[in-house]
Amino acid sequence: MSDTKTQAAVQDWQALSELTRGRPIVVERVRLVEQGVAIEGAFELPRLAQLSAEDQVFVAAFVRGHGSIKEMEQVFGVSYPTIKARLNRIAASLEFVEVDPEPHPTLARAEVLERLARGEITADQAVAELGGQ
Repeated sequence: MSDTKTQAAVQDWQALSELTRGRPIVVERVRLVEQGVAIEGAFELPRLAQLSAEDQVFVAAFVRGHGSIKEMEQVFGVSYPTIKARLNRIAASLEFVEVDPEPHPTLARAEVLERLARGEITADQAVAELGGQ
């Protein structure tokens, strides 16, 4: 994205943030530009996008600084406890998303039985693995 487009997008996002003032919003239309497809429905914004503009800037700076609180102290000109307090407040507002969820019991059972059929595990091992299901 060009600098002009980026600046316009930032200004639009800031205007939207001011307009909504942290109140929930629902997106009703999403357009996939390259495919020329539009999807209509009721879509909630991702939790990070629901943060205030200031908190989004803070999170972006934290990520760009590779999580260095010392760097955050220098960038924002505030103390370690202030950075930690803000991180804790933001973290509390974000829901943890499991990126490697436990396998579905039926799928786990099928996988154990497949491994047994291939001879990768013994019957006793299969029984032990299935014992918790």
